[in-house]
Formats: sequence, structure tokens, C-alpha cells
Amino acid sequence: MRLDYAQYHLSEMSRRDALKFGAGAAAAATAASVALDMADPGPASGSRRRTYNDDMFDVEAVEAGAWFPGPYGPDDQRGTLNEVTPERTHAALRRVGGGKITAYQLGEEMFNGFPAFPSDPPRLHEMYLYVRGYEAPPEFTAGGGIQSSTTPIGPNLVTVHEERFAENYTFQIATQLDGLNHVGVGQMYYNGNKALDFITPTGTTVLGNETMGPIAARGIVLDIVGLKVATGKTDDYFFAPNGEPVLRGDYRITIDDIENAQHRQRVNPKIRAGDIPIFHTGWTHVKGDPTQYLTQEPGIYLAECRYLADRKVAIIATDTWGLEVLDPAVTGGNAFPCHQELFVKEGIRIGESWVTDAPLKDNCAEGLLVITPQNVPGATCGSTPPTLLCGRGRPPRR
Repeated sequence: MRLDYAQYHLSEMSRRDALKFGAGAAAAATAASVALDMADPGPASGSRRRTYNDDMFDVEAVEAGAWFPGPYGPDDQRGTLNEVTPERTHAALRRVGGGKITAYQLGEEMFNGFPAFPSDPPRLHEMYLYVRGYEAPPEFTAGGGIQSSTTPIGPNLVTVHEERFAENYTFQIATQLDGLNHVGVGQMYYNGNKALDFITPTGTTVLGNETMGPIAARGIVLDIVGLKVATGKTDDYFFAPNGEPVLRGDYRITIDDIENAQHRQRVNPKIRAGDIPIFHTGWTHVKGDPTQYLTQEPGIYLAECRYLADRKVAIIATDTWGLEVLDPAVTGGNAFPCHQELFVKEGIRIGESWVTDAPLKDNCAEGLLVITPQNVPGATCGSTPPTLLCGRGRPPRR
């Protein structure tokens, strides 16, 4: 697919055009309005169903306050993090089990030039080493290294190394947990907060990182690409240059996929309030090709977002850079409406670029997920790598 798919979401569209495309997308995606098996005796089977659809929300009504107050009262800033109670954290901790416990780091490895969604000015991770107290070789400064004084400090010859970042460094790159101040519907953000009322030159006065705090909840790794491999759905995935399977770039993850992945991986109980479902698509394995990585991504859309929102999950996370499928055949040209509905209506935060290969290799489908976003008031996300604690894994059903 083309890089302009991603750029299309940044293009200037009239509100009328956006709504027109949204109606078309809803019609085109009727077949994707997947049904939920409420009883859930096993794989999604179609009994006792509740349906979810892709109907685009009324943008003008939302801007006028249709989603206010939020589900946790008119003064709330935490959204579904309210569902992560001490009792639920204790229950998640008990599920880790005894004996051998492994801590899995779910953060991407950062490197200069990491692929980042296009913006102006651009998002950058460009780190260079600062040296003081001795003379580095010529190739050090030629490659961007920063040479300070070559004279050591004091009679005890103190030398110094520090990292330095480019001007446009941001938490909004690679592994991250987005805050509720990140994406809105026009001026409207979560719980009736309007952008012009809360922005300052150094951050926002509400909904920032300071509202999150440390999070410890049940994390559930949903191996969607593993499900496709196991069931022989060869048209739904391809192999990256390193040999790892990866969901097709325009693949839409359905509610049936979510249900069947839980059944295959023996997740019990299934997704419930305060949990953190994490989608494994394999997309991290194509980040070496920034054009492919950013052109599209496999992911969920509105019906699946609504399905998970009904369960009052604390966070929805993924190993892709933006959670949502970008295929215009599904979106009709709407730009990231799942972000809008999850943030502004539901108060559900989104985790992006969480790397889940290691726990799945050990058949760890669930455990205690711990993340502490940077405590930076007014910031729009945290980039601290999450940690998943897991005891003995269980092989998936065949």
C-alpha cells in the first residue's frame, strides 16, 4: 500500500466530506459489524449475540457536549484507570502464581531515526553523546557526537558523558501510553474539557501524565497473528525478512479474532473491567522499513473499540504504532475515530508499540502488567517501557 494512506489522515478535509466518507465506511463495513458470543463456551460461535457496528459518531453533537459528562462523573480525569482498583491489582498479582516468575520488558528498542508518524515539525528520536574531559577521535564528532572541553575537571581528572537530544524530541515516539489530552473531537476532549481552556505553552492544565500514576493490572496478550498461523489463514499474514509472521498491513482484527485468540490461549476469565488487552500482530518486525511500517498497520476499528469499551478495560494496547486499521475501504477516509471515541467518550487510554514477542514465546498470555508513565504534568503520553510479570505459561490449544 501507499505512504499517502497515512498522509491522507493529515490532509485537510471538510467536515461534510468527513461525515460523507464516514457514512460510506459504515455501509461498506456492515459485514464487519461482528457479533459477540455472550455465553462464550469456546471460540466465537454466534449464540446469544450482541452486535457492534462501525457507525460514525455525530461530530457536531460531540463538539456540542454529547459525551459530557464522562462515565466517571463531571470532574474525572482518570477515565477507566478508575477500574484498576487495589482489589483488581491484588487479583492480577495472584494470577502470576508462585515459583518461577519472569519479567518481560515490552518496550521497543529506541534508535536514531526510529519511524514516527509524520508531523510538522517532525517527531524525532536523535540522541548523541556529549563528551567532556578528553579528546574524542575525529569520527566521533563527524558522526554527530558532541565534543566539549578536552580538559578534565579538577585535580582528580573528572571526565563526563551525557546524552543530548534533538530539538523535537517527544514522548510520542515508539513505545508509549497516550493520555486523554492527546486526541480530541474538534475543541472537545475527555469529560467536556475544551482545548482552548486547558492548553499552556508548557503542557495542559488537565488530563496530563500527572493524572495517571503507577498502573498495575492484568495484562492479556492476544496473539492474533499466531491465531492466523495456527488456523492456516495464509492470506492474512506474511513473513518479515527475519522470518517472523506479521499480519497483513490492511488486516482488520475482528471481534471473532479477539474471542478466538482468548479461547486458543486459554485466557480465563476473559477480558473484563480493569484489564489491559494487548494485540500482537508482529508489526514491530517491519520497522526496519520505515515506509512500510508507517504506510499502514493491521488493527481494530470502531466495532472492536466499542466491544472493548463495554468491558471497561483500563487500556487498549498494541504492537503497532497507531492501534487502528488504516485501510480506506474500512475507514472511508475518517482519521483515527477509535482514538477519538476511546479518549473523548470512554476515557480509555491507548498503548502503542508494545513489544510482545518474548512473553508469547514462553506461552505467557496473561500476567501482571506494570507501567509508570513519566510524571510530567501536562505531557500527552508516557514512554516508559511496560513490564509484564508472568509465571508458568500454558501452551495454546491446537
